[in-house]
Amino acid sequence: MQFSEQWLRSMVNPALDTAQLGHALTMAGLEVEELTAVAPAFQRIVVAEILETAKHPDADRLQVCKVNVGGEVLQIVCGASNARAGLKAPCALVGAELPGISIKQAKVRGMESFGMMCSAKELGIAAEASGLLELPADAPVGQDIREYLDLNDHTYTLKLTPNRADCLSIIGIARDVVAMTGAPIQVPAIQAAVVNSNQSKAVNVTASEACPAYYGRVVEGVNAQAPTPDWMIRRLERSGIRSISALVDITNYVLLELGQPLHAFDLNLLQGDIQVRFARAGEKLSLLNDTEVTLKADDLVIADSHGAVALAGIMGGKPTSVTDKTHSIFLESAFFTPDTLAGKARRLGLSTDSSYRFERGVDFGNTSQALERATALVLEICGGSAGPITSATAQLPERKQVSFRYERLISVLGIEISAAQVGQLLTQLGFVFSESNGVFKVSAPSFRFDIAREEDLIEEVARLHGYEHIPALTPVASQGMLAAPEAKRSHDRLRDVMVQQGYQEVITYSFVDAAWERDLYANHQPIALKNPIASNLSVMRSGLWGGLLDTLSYNLNRQQSRAMLFELGSRYLRQPQGYTETLVLSGLCYGNVLPEQWGSAARQFDFYDAKAHVEALFANTVRFVYELHPALHPGQSARIYMGDKAVGWLGKLHPQWQQQYQLTQACFLFEIDVAAIQTKQVPVYQEVSKFLPVRRDLAMVVDQNISAQAMIEAIIAEQIPQLLTVKLFDVYQGKGVPENKKSLAFLVLMQDTAKTMVDEEVDTILSQILKNWSSNFSAVLR
Repeated sequence: MQFSEQWLRSMVNPALDTAQLGHALTMAGLEVEELTAVAPAFQRIVVAEILETAKHPDADRLQVCKVNVGGEVLQIVCGASNARAGLKAPCALVGAELPGISIKQAKVRGMESFGMMCSAKELGIAAEASGLLELPADAPVGQDIREYLDLNDHTYTLKLTPNRADCLSIIGIARDVVAMTGAPIQVPAIQAAVVNSNQSKAVNVTASEACPAYYGRVVEGVNAQAPTPDWMIRRLERSGIRSISALVDITNYVLLELGQPLHAFDLNLLQGDIQVRFARAGEKLSLLNDTEVTLKADDLVIADSHGAVALAGIMGGKPTSVTDKTHSIFLESAFFTPDTLAGKARRLGLSTDSSYRFERGVDFGNTSQALERATALVLEICGGSAGPITSATAQLPERKQVSFRYERLISVLGIEISAAQVGQLLTQLGFVFSESNGVFKVSAPSFRFDIAREEDLIEEVARLHGYEHIPALTPVASQGMLAAPEAKRSHDRLRDVMVQQGYQEVITYSFVDAAWERDLYANHQPIALKNPIASNLSVMRSGLWGGLLDTLSYNLNRQQSRAMLFELGSRYLRQPQGYTETLVLSGLCYGNVLPEQWGSAARQFDFYDAKAHVEALFANTVRFVYELHPALHPGQSARIYMGDKAVGWLGKLHPQWQQQYQLTQACFLFEIDVAAIQTKQVPVYQEVSKFLPVRRDLAMVVDQNISAQAMIEAIIAEQIPQLLTVKLFDVYQGKGVPENKKSLAFLVLMQDTAKTMVDEEVDTILSQILKNWSSNFSAVLR
């Protein structure tokens, strides 16, 4: 919110200078992001009138001017193309100091010059200028230009929080200044316009929940070519809005002054009655910015009998807009609910002052007053005859009474403030309240729609009391160690494990592109956001791989050829009963296993490198089962199981997505449920055997589709007491092994803690193993 200091002081003028006022606003929660002077410091520049001009005898582009500066006539050499007799413009007298220029008496091509005629650029109030700054014919000659143009002014730019939309207007900021300083307020007197025309437009609101208040009025016989007053242009421009035409400027002025968006239609271009309804799916509308939009069924529109003529609360339509030929207008002032307009402008690629305010909330108690204020300005500036107001109202939002406890206030703020002081602060804010037994029951005015709970009122008391008056006290509390169960690993410990393996942590958005969900997870119905911050952040992620791949691409584009990335974050899944949020740890490795060096040959990551990284995360035994995933290579894809429960995925990125992300090397991904890797077994003492283990190697011929992991798990399930380990150490196919068969060589390690094992015991265990494999897998000892 940008505004002129002088405009604010016309309503409330506290005994504070410019800097002090800015500090007070910031301390009250209205952060002043920028404070700038309207014009740089200068003096001895006055309003002057060129009495006559003559061509310079030695320069084609220069003129010798006789200039009245008030009380005397000076000769000034001027090169501006618009310098002419009768023109009034700023004149810098000898001794004036302009930005980068010192004005002295000088000779210009042999002609004496006693000053300089100025453009807006030379005054420092415009970036560019094509000639002298032309002033109105009634400008008083000799008056200081700073005084005439109100250049002793500053602009404040506020960085408002979304809940303070009531301060998106001069009157809203003035109310807060009054509450802070106690200075008197002088708001513009708004009186009902004299109705001297019978013209009106009937209004039919079918979407009354979205538009519970609509007011309109016809004004006939306006002069659309009437000039906008200089004082209004200055206030608009210093608020960041350029002047367009008197009628449009008036609606923008009331928007800034009262915070109520308005719109003016050309009455002769409207057909039939005014309708406020939701758009028909596919309905088209040409907007004021010369774009045509296709509307959806949840877009609210203002329409006539022919079709939509404005996008309600966002932007008017081009076909019914006012022009220089307009003679009669229909002025609109309405209240549209924030829920109805939230995200609609962004969806259409629009951002307007009106939508910005309606999305945050507009004072529904000021809708008709704003129309009267705009009517008065139209009649004053453009003339015309006002017709009666046509209105359509329904159930407006209710400002519920909010209670807050005095004891709770003291507890939260930690300061001593009396109940009487609290009451005084609430009164300064314009709140109506009653107090009984330490409980305040407060009714906020219609413009304070952010007051909804006890904490809101505590915040109001705190900011008016002054944050700088709340002492910074060191908290006093008993400290104790939090319980850290040995059987559960913390998130920080999991991060440590990843970092120790060379990974770097990243944090990506939980909002992702719908295309990622479709491509990487085959999720065609992701959880869509009602009000996305961007079109490519429109759904909630069901996995973290999209963000990791996007981060990888970002780094590859910046000459980083090797990446090991991980993220510990939430994924969001749709369930029949609602939604679930699950914490997962995802990782990505790409490029060479080791950074470039002389001590080891370059080697790219492979499936087993990624598998080793995953196994380092688990404190319990897991198994990897071949299963397909839409994001992974069909030949290098595995589901991770802990017992019978699937807890994650591991594999190589599918070639299709590798090509889409323009990856020149293989990329390996994994994703694991954090709950599965947080648990671990507490170490338990076991007797260390004094006797040597016994090793036997078994080479088994099995069908090609038999998994070595399945054979190992079958033996583990036997729970043979003396069996320590069964491991695969060789796979062979070729000469001596039948076609469609393979030879798997296993290491079998056995040990007894009480005695040395004899051959009979070893043979018994081996026989049990061979019998199991023979019956379950048709395995034959090679």
